[in-house]
Amino acid sequence: MERDALEKALLAAHDADDTNGLVDLYTLAADQAEQTQDIDAACFYLTHAFVFALESGNSSAQVLNKRLADRGRAKLLDF
Repeated sequence: MERDALEKALLAAHDADDTNGLVDLYTLAADQAEQTQDIDAACFYLTHAFVFALESGNSSAQVLNKRLADRGRAKLLDF
């Protein structure tokens, strides 16, 4: 997804309080940042995805936590 389209989708998901959509979109943003080796940006987006996953009970919380822990940005939690 193009950056502008992704930013618009993120804003729309925030406006709609679509937490599961936010998890998916922030994860996508993190994936794209990782592809360009922008690890700080990737971890920023992963953190947002993780928080929204925890908030909504999204099953991807464990995977997101592991990705952050692998980068030294979070403690690995037991789910």
